[in-house]
Amino acid sequence: MLFNALSDDRSRTGSKTKMINTILGSKGVNSQTFVEGFRVPVTKVTAGPCVVTQIKKMDRDGYWAIQLGFSSKRAKNTSKPLQGHLNKSKNSELKTNNFPRYLREVRVDKEPEFKIGDEIEVSDIFSPGDVVAVTGVSKGKGFAGVVKRHHFRGGPRTHGQSDRERAPGSIGQTTTPGRVYKGKRMAGRMGGEQVTVKNLHIISVNPEGGVVEVSGQIPGNPGSLVSIKKIKSGSLKELEHEVVAQMVEGEAPAEGTEAGKPEGQTAPAVAPVTTSAVEQKKEEVKQ
Repeated sequence: MLFNALSDDRSRTGSKTKMINTILGSKGVNSQTFVEGFRVPVTKVTAGPCVVTQIKKMDRDGYWAIQLGFSSKRAKNTSKPLQGHLNKSKNSELKTNNFPRYLREVRVDKEPEFKIGDEIEVSDIFSPGDVVAVTGVSKGKGFAGVVKRHHFRGGPRTHGQSDRERAPGSIGQTTTPGRVYKGKRMAGRMGGEQVTVKNLHIISVNPEGGVVEVSGQIPGNPGSLVSIKKIKSGSLKELEHEVVAQMVEGEAPAEGTEAGKPEGQTAPAVAPVTTSAVEQKKEEVKQ
């Protein structure tokens, strides 16, 4: 798996981490937090520390890249050739027989200033408010039909078709072309694919435990490997405006009426959010 992480000019200056904007982590649990009074769902990720295990060079490999190692496993579970490769990045002061469990490459656009054995912390790259993209392997769903996998409507229940409700229907033509086109959406194994979710926000960064809170949901099972790539610097104010926009779009029916019902019907027992209330909430956020 190769992650493209070209340097960002808006990153911190005066630090070697300005050349890299990606870190590896392990997906944690889902939770929630509050930003200026707004509830925001978050996913906790244990990111880093990552150790530099190899530097790919332009003259030898044809591109610049940094190979990162994350997590750990015992020496008996590591092959001898891989041990020889990883011994170069091992800290001689630490008497341990553990080696990195995951190895991933991060591309850069010029010769990196890192050396083999350097450690990269999550607090060196991210700060609250940064906009990121999270890549991981989605949960495996097993063999699934076309209704679940591709959202097919299915066949009718009536006219003697009692067994065609979740069937795919016709899959092609007759003598011409005489075959099924490649890429035809059919039943098959679902999930277990690399997925990237973009435009998420960093809510908080804990340098001590290496735990970072990312807004929204990210792919993968708890404990699975994910990569967090910084898209741009930002602030939590942007996230507040997004929450307010969702409130205006989904929770602001016309005054005195219920959304989706004619004016003649009675309003619900719970008082609806009026347009004036939403405008007042927007003014509070601006302040």
